[in-house]
Formats: sequence, structure tokens, C-alpha cells
Amino acid sequence: MPISSLTVGEFREWILSDLVSGDDIKAISEGILPEMAAAVSKIMRNQDLIRAAAKIRHVTSFRSTIGLPGCLSVRLQPNDPTDDPKGIAAQIMDGLSYGCGDAVIGINPATDNFQSVSRLNYMLDELREKFRIPTQSCVLTHITTTIKAIEKNVPVDLIFQSIGGTQGVNESFGVSYDILKEGFEAGRSLNRGTIGNNYMYFETGQGSALSANANWGVDQQTIEARAYGLARCFDPLLVNSVVGFIGPEYLYNGKQITRAGLEDHFCGKLLGLPMGVDICYTNHADADQDDMDGLLTLLGVAGCNFIMGVAGADDVMLNYQSTSFHDAMYIRTVLGLKPAPEFEEWLYQMQLFDKGMLPRKLDGTNRLMLDPSSF
Repeated sequence: MPISSLTVGEFREWILSDLVSGDDIKAISEGILPEMAAAVSKIMRNQDLIRAAAKIRHVTSFRSTIGLPGCLSVRLQPNDPTDDPKGIAAQIMDGLSYGCGDAVIGINPATDNFQSVSRLNYMLDELREKFRIPTQSCVLTHITTTIKAIEKNVPVDLIFQSIGGTQGVNESFGVSYDILKEGFEAGRSLNRGTIGNNYMYFETGQGSALSANANWGVDQQTIEARAYGLARCFDPLLVNSVVGFIGPEYLYNGKQITRAGLEDHFCGKLLGLPMGVDICYTNHADADQDDMDGLLTLLGVAGCNFIMGVAGADDVMLNYQSTSFHDAMYIRTVLGLKPAPEFEEWLYQMQLFDKGMLPRKLDGTNRLMLDPSSF
């Protein structure tokens, strides 16, 4: 159905119609302007955002398949304030034992130092190869550092970059379309995916353009949707909004964070992206973990592709609160969701989980016996 003549209200009615499927929405996603996606989200109730997003599935793959119906993946985020390999390895072992890591094992490095970034890439690759984990790794450094690592034959899986919705905010991140394309082409040259070749990973977040003085008076949600328009140019494996990370200067309390998370997830899916959400808040926000439990549950119902898995839900390097390995277990259990199928089978083979997706105790019966001191 042509949509160019529809008003914003009529577009909402079309999206929510029982006669319109997720495939129908996907078929026109490339023709939707980010500004129109943001506009229609603003006249939707929360339940509208959930219902519409739940219709849409964007499936991507590299070594695991992400976004299938009935599945919810987790980025295992083992950050350490000093990039200590032993501390990172301990968190990875903990996360894997709770079935986390099928979206990516992704480290935010404490420094953009090339030697440190390279060491972490080698460590992740060695770990993945040792245990034959069907997932992908990523060190979330600046894309230019990743390009340099590829040139030096460092084992790189995913190409990461934070992006925004105006040229000004992207310049504040030190990137442009041309730099992103250079990274995209560098990733293509590696051909490291086994079941697919989606290898770009983008993070976004409401407020980044405002904090960079680069929003031109435009509201946060519209600028955020424009970032999704940029991301879809590169066929990414993962895109996530770090919805509460910037702080109460942009999203004041738990209610605003919840609303923004549902808006971002819906707009990203509407524009053709495999959306995840870092369900999070900063310690000076008027929010708490109960607010995150609510948003986690709503996004699970809405068909979110992936969430974060952080030890204790407390990122000791970035100093913010997110979702824990236990939270991932909660949402999968209460909604009957599973990890990516390749990763699920690996969990059975390693005797980390039984066929009911219940975790086994980490003891001699497990085949995953990782000694953090070996790193």
C-alpha cells in the first residue's frame, strides 16, 4: 500500500491495523523518513509502541542468529576500569554460565590505546576459539582504531561506532559517513562470519546531539530517529539505544526513560533495524531498578532483539546501572524466550543448561572451566 499520502494519524492507524503484518511494514521500511517515524511514535500510547514493534522482526546473523521469534539475545558486557584481562575473563565466565553472550561479547575499553585494544581483541578471539562459542566479539573502541587493528591483522569480528542524528553530533564523535563506510568496507574484507555477514554494531542515545550543541533546536526523539536512518545504510548486526545513559539532564526519571526506550525500539524497527536496548540509568537520575524491571518486561513483550548483561547490573567502568545476567534469565523465563539457536545448542553441549533452559551449577559436570588467571 502506498503511504506517501497518509497523514501521521492515518499512518499510525495503518501500522496498528490487524490487516497489516510485520512483513507489510518491513516492505515499506526503506521508504520511511526518520522524521515521520519519530512523528508517528509521538502520537502512540505505550501499548501502541509495544504492539507495533512486536509485529516486526529483523533477523541478522554472524556466528549466531539474532532476532528470531521466541528468542531474546544478550550482549555480555564484561567491562573493567583498568581493562584487566583477569577481571574481564571472570565476568565472561559468569555471564556465559547464565546463558548470556549470544548477541556479542562486547567490551567497552577503558582506553582507546591501540595496544590495549589489540590485547583485548586477541583475548576474546582466543576465548571464543578455545570453547568454540557460536557468538561474535567486539571491543567497542573508536572505528578508526578498529580499522587500524584490521590493517595490522588483529582478529576483529564486529565494527563498532557510536553515531548520532546530525552531522554536528557525528563530528563530535569523530566520524562521518565516509569514515563509517571505510569501516564497513574493512569489515567486509575480513569475511569472518560463519552463518551470515552482518558485522556492524551501532549505539545511539537520546540527548547526545543536545549535549554536543548539535541538535539545531530539534527534539531529542526526532534526532534519535535520524541516527537510525544513518545506521540502516550499513546493514548492521546490532543497533541499540543506550536509553538512560546520558542522565536526568535529558531523561529526568524512570517514566521518561521507559517512554524513550519504547519509542527508540519502535522507531528503529520501523526504519528496518535489528534493535536492542541498553535498559539503564545513571546514579543521579530519579530512577531505580524497579523502573528497569518494568521497561525490561515491556521490551520483552515488544520483541526486542537483545539487551545487556552486566555483572550485578552495575557497570564498574562506565559507572551506570543496566540489566544483569539474572535479569536476562528472568525475562526469558517469564516470557518463554530462548537464546539464539546456535548458542542454545552450545549451552546444552557444554552442560551449562539443561533442555528446560535451566542453568546447571558450575562444577566438575561443566565443560566450561575457565581459569581467569590464564589471561
